Amino acid sequence: MFGWVARATVGAVLFGAAFGGLVQASEPKLPSASFAEVGAPTSIPYGWVDFCGRRPEECNLGKLTPRDIHLTPSVWATLAKINAFANAEIEPISNLDHWGTMLDHWDYPTDGKGDCKVYALFKRKQLVDQGFPRQALLMTIVRDQDGEGHAVLTVRTDRGDFVLDNLTDEILPWDQTGYRFIKRQAQDDPNVWLAMTGGATAVASGD
Repeated sequence: MFGWVARATVGAVLFGAAFGGLVQASEPKLPSASFAEVGAPTSIPYGWVDFCGRRPEECNLGKLTPRDIHLTPSVWATLAKINAFANAEIEPISNLDHWGTMLDHWDYPTDGKGDCKVYALFKRKQLVDQGFPRQALLMTIVRDQDGEGHAVLTVRTDRGDFVLDNLTDEILPWDQTGYRFIKRQAQDDPNVWLAMTGGATAVASGD
């Protein structure tokens, strides 16, 4: 058993406590965001198809009823903790250096290492394990400020769409990341990807 698994288990207990009891008298005002527009179905990333071939239980879900997360202070605290935890626990490494291939490889951080897709998948799994609806946790492909491909996790809430990103511990509204959004999973089927045309103006922090 890898060390990160044990730490993730401990972290999950802490997150569960946070999820249920972090409401305090001095809570900050909850953030809000707009909802990103999505269009017609588009091509499915090769990495997701390959991931599904190796982990069919993650993909063979049939049609789902779309759900948004009800954003509360305790939910926001849990999102922030999981985002920061994953960013700290996973060692960043390129796809080529990690897997020795130019083909896009999506997976969980079984050896504690990974690129942006690994971070996003791990956060998604941690949140699903905490009881968050997977229909609101959407793998998303963007272009960063340099035009390079990048993957993030979009969390769809009743207060708008927010992004969990391995490049920053700050959870940002999707349109304040500085990214150009290309495609993301449909809420009712993780194997359907929808084109996006939205851009953002602010720049996300991080390397």
